[in-house]
Amino acid sequence: MSKYAFPSLAALGNQLALLAVIGILSYAFVDQIYFGELPCPLCLMQRVGFVIIGFALVLNIRCGEHYAHYGWGILGGLVGMMVSLRQVFLHILPGDKGFGATFLELHFYTWAFVGYMGLLAGQAAILLMLPNRNVRSRSWFANALVIVFILLVLGNLVSTLLECGIGPCADDPVKYEGWL
Repeated sequence: MSKYAFPSLAALGNQLALLAVIGILSYAFVDQIYFGELPCPLCLMQRVGFVIIGFALVLNIRCGEHYAHYGWGILGGLVGMMVSLRQVFLHILPGDKGFGATFLELHFYTWAFVGYMGLLAGQAAILLMLPNRNVRSRSWFANALVIVFILLVLGNLVSTLLECGIGPCADDPVKYEGWL
């Protein structure tokens, strides 16, 4: 494969899926830092689900696609989807204002459920069917995605430690109570 060859469809699909995960985690992180809306414990668990999907995609990009990598991504997506659905069910009663801010009149946990559904459908239905699985992505775009994802995960880890420390997080956090 030449230096300027177009990546295989499977490699491109993994890169686009990782870009979606980066977008979701970045938006949540910016909302936390810029708007000061600290994530609740269920929100943090939803972020963990997206991180697991992201690491599975990073493994596909760096080591070549493998069914075990997709399996980890699907498991992370299922766990995150169940957590986000649990949070939707907590706030589904009429008159309940929900938790946190909204985006296009839906709360972030509802958008997380939609994101999990899209990523699971993309992994299970589309990426597993694409040919050219033996190609590892070594392009500058793939490398940049992996680096941005790892930095984003480290930033989320530090902010979670600042918010919660090692112990349990507050149900409705209003300030950083962890390691300060």
